[in-house]
Amino acid sequence: MNIQQIVSSGIRKALEALYQLQIPESQIQVTKTKKEFEGHLTFVVFPYLKASRKNPEETAREIGNYLQEQVTEISGFNVINGFLNVHVAPEVWIKALNEISADNRYGIVEAGDDAPLVMIEYSSPNTNKPLHLGHMRNNLLGFSLAEIKKAAGNKVVKTNLVNDRGIHICKSMLAWKKKGEGVTPESSGKKGDHLAGDFYVLFDRCYKAELSDLQKNGLSKEEAEAKSEWMSEAREMLRKWEAGDLETVALWEKMNSWVYAGFDETYKKMGVDFDKIYYESQTYIDGKEKVLEGLRKGIFYKKEDQSVWADLTGEGLDHKLLLRGDGTSVYMTQDIGTAKQRFDDYPINEMIYVVGNEQNYHFQVLSVLLDKLGFDWGKSLIHFSYGMVELPEGKMKSREGTVVDADDLMAEMIRTAEETSRELGKLDECTPEEAGKIIEMIGMGALKYFILKVDPRKNMVFNPKESIDFNGNTGPFIQYTHARICSVLRKAAEQNIAIPGQISNPVELSEKEENLIRLSVEFPQIVQEASDECNPALIANYIYDLVKEYNQFYHDYSILREEKTDVKLFRLMLSRNIAKVIKTGMSLLGIDVPQRM
Repeated sequence: MNIQQIVSSGIRKALEALYQLQIPESQIQVTKTKKEFEGHLTFVVFPYLKASRKNPEETAREIGNYLQEQVTEISGFNVINGFLNVHVAPEVWIKALNEISADNRYGIVEAGDDAPLVMIEYSSPNTNKPLHLGHMRNNLLGFSLAEIKKAAGNKVVKTNLVNDRGIHICKSMLAWKKKGEGVTPESSGKKGDHLAGDFYVLFDRCYKAELSDLQKNGLSKEEAEAKSEWMSEAREMLRKWEAGDLETVALWEKMNSWVYAGFDETYKKMGVDFDKIYYESQTYIDGKEKVLEGLRKGIFYKKEDQSVWADLTGEGLDHKLLLRGDGTSVYMTQDIGTAKQRFDDYPINEMIYVVGNEQNYHFQVLSVLLDKLGFDWGKSLIHFSYGMVELPEGKMKSREGTVVDADDLMAEMIRTAEETSRELGKLDECTPEEAGKIIEMIGMGALKYFILKVDPRKNMVFNPKESIDFNGNTGPFIQYTHARICSVLRKAAEQNIAIPGQISNPVELSEKEENLIRLSVEFPQIVQEASDECNPALIANYIYDLVKEYNQFYHDYSILREEKTDVKLFRLMLSRNIAKVIKTGMSLLGIDVPQRM
């Protein structure tokens, strides 16, 4: 039931009947009444004073009287200046709750055959290092956005573009070749992505030591960089790889296979997945071909050193390198190639790239280039630009090995969840097997919720200690509330209380009960807004508001001890549906909720 739509429709009829105004319902703005005022929904009358020829209060009162007389769902109203605050009749809230109860997929819109296809790219790791905290925000945002888009009625394809080629990959390869002494994940006991990351850090250490020695011998920083043997060998390795040198390609395949196995393990623990994985090693060739095609058509131009460029000054941008003079490609080239492959594979209506805000300019350029090359969705591609995530002690740097590893972070979160849960006695009634599952659920839920509750456009500081709190705006607080409701429902079952699917008898609603139903009614709208705005934080904070309201209700009102049977059954049915909304909402964030804690 869309109560706002009912009120909007009534207002449209009132404007036509009272002032002969024919206003499309879509243009009538009805908002939630602010907490400091009485009422459920508010309509501002100022834009209609010219037609009413009355002052704001008289106009609002006139419309309010019409609504109360003509719209059965409205039980009353009050006027404050030009603000009309209407009260929705109690029976409407009961009817809305019954509709929620009858819908097992409440809040979810099923995608029809003609639903738009949205492709979402997230993760996009490099195969020279393991996933870290920054990748976690990317993966959690991308996966959640995909679930939200699906819930809003879209077809969704989740994709990952693995950055498995380039100079940074060659740095790890070269360090292993020169210093690795044949070490493997098996012989070292390390995950393959961690092992590759160690050699990336080692390359940087050796490179900096070499530069330091050269500068001590009188060379400038620029001269030392130009003379560096480590960097020269890495560039030569990249050239050999692109030329198909068998030894170089074999080393690349071996080390990448280690990394992929490590990534798969991390993704599984993180609870994210993909429908299709693209590899830059397979897309950059298509990108080069599209660039050369653009060169032949006069879209791009070539410099004397044979490098290929795009002149984007007409679009307010600059000149963009697409192919180096030696024929090797750059990131932009492979992004063009990936776009071509995706366009060939799927009938994409909307393309969303989940990439940090340091790449804003890159995606402005990519959008223009794809449009120039004839991709239908080029101009309308969406860069889901999110802020950086830092720790309380500051930024992380991959080259220097100062990043927070995703695997270590997840393990630490689960350990902290166990310590905190046992200290608070949350697991006393659980079997060891149950406790293990719940601990992991709490640890991962705390991590995911803490990251996703923040507006993705903002930079954030991740504080592990704050995230595992069973009070406040945290994942464990929400999970515990869901478990609390499940406990109430179990006790009702033990007492052989049959909770009705529908409420047929009139029930006098308290303010808290009315608020809970009102919040539940808003859930589908919140899902749609989160989809439209690409913002999982809207769902996270909505669920927190719902849970906070339920806990106040739980504290103030008896449920199982309520003496009136019809009130007891109503409160049990209400609680069951609140739990349903919590579970669905948290699932859109990729978070599980336990039935007991």
